[in-house]
Amino acid sequence: MVKQLSIFVQNRSGKLAAATSVLRDNGVDIRALTIADTPDFGILRILVDDAAKAEQVLVDNSFIVQATDVVVVAVPDEKGGLAALLEPMAECGVNIEYMYSLISRDVKDAYMVFRVTDNAAFLAMLAEKGLKHVTPAELGLK
Repeated sequence: MVKQLSIFVQNRSGKLAAATSVLRDNGVDIRALTIADTPDFGILRILVDDAAKAEQVLVDNSFIVQATDVVVVAVPDEKGGLAALLEPMAECGVNIEYMYSLISRDVKDAYMVFRVTDNAAFLAMLAEKGLKHVTPAELGLK
């Protein structure tokens, strides 16, 4: 599993820039991100090269941060590749809380990041179907 950071940011000009600037200024590389927002706030979800360092520097700079385990899955980058993963997930009852894509350099597969209700069931389904989850090391993450 991969460690994801969720950062609470106010939905005001400059707040997202402040979070990313803190990471940049401390040498943290953002590898994937998604943001869900409301009129008042957003949740910035990121994968970074060093989650522990990123979490600490964000907390030190007064950001509210939560670390969460997510599963990254290699999906064939072809028509129907995602459907071939989502169908067996539905069959075994794994519920997706959210998902987003991750682009990696020099690979032929697309990567999808999943937050699901049951990581163990999801990982078991992947193994049963011969699908590959991706390790932090394969993504260059600590």
